[in-house]
Amino acid sequence: MTSPSSTVDHSCAATISAVHPDVIGAHILTRLDGPTLASAAATSSQLHSLSREPSLWENICRSTWPSTASPRVSQVISSFPGGHRSFFSDSFPLPINHDDHSNQAINLDRTPELISAVDVHYRGKLILSKVVETETSSGWFRCSPFRVDLLHPKDVVPTEIPYPRGDDTCRDLAEGLTLSWIVIDPIGRRSMNLSSHRPVEAQRHWLSGEVHVRFSAVLLGSSSEFTQCGVQLTCGGWSHCGGGGEEFLQVREVCLVVEDMDGTHLKGRESLVILQRALEGKRGKGGKMREEEGRKRCQEYLERKRERKERRLRTEGALDIVFAFFFGAFAFSLLSVGIFQGVKGITYW
Repeated sequence: MTSPSSTVDHSCAATISAVHPDVIGAHILTRLDGPTLASAAATSSQLHSLSREPSLWENICRSTWPSTASPRVSQVISSFPGGHRSFFSDSFPLPINHDDHSNQAINLDRTPELISAVDVHYRGKLILSKVVETETSSGWFRCSPFRVDLLHPKDVVPTEIPYPRGDDTCRDLAEGLTLSWIVIDPIGRRSMNLSSHRPVEAQRHWLSGEVHVRFSAVLLGSSSEFTQCGVQLTCGGWSHCGGGGEEFLQVREVCLVVEDMDGTHLKGRESLVILQRALEGKRGKGGKMREEEGRKRCQEYLERKRERKERRLRTEGALDIVFAFFFGAFAFSLLSVGIFQGVKGITYW
């Protein structure tokens, strides 16, 4: 006699196709994040079709980056070829343009404006979300050092992040703070995220007590040299009523700059060329892989920067030695001539 437990009715085997599409769309796909939804879309034609629903990607973008709910940003995203789905595929992975594009023609006039959508979280809680529009066509912008400030000089954003007193390494901030700085080209309908997501550096200044947190993205600049798009976040301490004497952080400055291997801040024109090429380039990895890859690139950039500085110092040291030798020889020759003239004068007298 056959045991009931050993009998399997294969005709009743459940598959995803047996679930009603409305149930999948309303109760399953809405619970997925962006990377998971993209992976699910690649498993079957049915899921691929259902995952293209615009509202799914709009909700994902707004939950991932609250700044995208801004009317201006929403309007620009709606012009993307695939709407919020295209925006997510552009903005979530790490930008990569490590191919040499030095011979590629760039028309700066086709990018008269850049939009920055910035979101800062601490341990999953939103502490700052803002959109900044930057014109890029004026002579002032193109001839001045590239810098985008998120806050006005007198603006501060109070938080409930404990001030890292006694911890110069700011380990808690390095582990809990995340930042997204998405640059959008509204004319080219492309976007990219210029942040390493987590800090590549966090420290407290020994004199002022200010806390400096740095995020970074490394891109290819002119002459096949790397440049760093760095986001500097500066915080100070403050206490509020009912805090029990505990000191918290307030965000005083958030800015984006572009610098070369010598640490020189690039001008707007040079920076715009680099950003245009990166916007048109490929995208790399996302999620945890993105953070690891971003940190790795930053470390490689800093290592190359250090090696370059050491080579420059060795070259300058060698030039100093040569200059000192020739100066000494010249001084000695003058001294010798002076002594000779003096001896000659004495003999004549």
